[in-house]
Amino acid sequence: MCLAVPGRILDTDGDDPLTRQGRVDFAGIVKQVNLAYVPQALAGQYVLVHAGLAIAVLDEQEALRTLACFTEENAEEGDA
Repeated sequence: MCLAVPGRILDTDGDDPLTRQGRVDFAGIVKQVNLAYVPQALAGQYVLVHAGLAIAVLDEQEALRTLACFTEENAEEGDA
């Protein structure tokens, strides 16, 4: 099974479309992510990340809804 997780771009670095990177915040955990597949992505936007690659820009509401589902699922597992 593959999993892609939404995160918010804090900043970007680089002008080369293939090597452009961004620092992405995943609920407090910040990782470097390759932005080659989303050249239009800007700081402050949410992206869907799989295996270190941002694969889509997400609407903020959709990203927050997805993150809420992860939080809810994690809470349910803690109750079991």
